[in-house]
Parts: sequence; structure tokens; C-alpha cells
Amino acid sequence: MQKILIILGLIILIIGLFYPHIKKLGLGKMPGDIIINSENSTIFFPIMTCILISIILTIIFNFFK
Repeated sequence: MQKILIILGLIILIIGLFYPHIKKLGLGKMPGDIIINSENSTIFFPIMTCILISIILTIIFNFFK
């Protein structure tokens, strides 16, 4: 359990350090993401982004397993 928390902390640290570069990749603006705009509000469902992040994290966790 401690090893997973340390790895998760390192992943969050790496994402934080590289955030300006990650922002340029277009995560959150992928073709499968649903954005509903109305007059007073915006609803955002990042379905494809969540799937992509899930696949990447699965590969990373299986690599360290």
C-alpha cells in the first residue's frame, strides 16, 4: 500500500512539473469529450480524456507491479 501511495505521489509531482507541456497536448479537448453550453452554464463530460488517463495509469501500475 505504501509503495502505491509513493508512486501515486511521484506521478502527481511529475504531472505538476510538466503541466505547461501537458496542457498543450489537448487533454480535455479530445473528440469524445462532451461539452454542453447553455446561456448560464457549461456542463463538461471528459469521457475520452478519462479513458485515456485510465489506460495510461493501468500501463504504469502494471509496469511497477
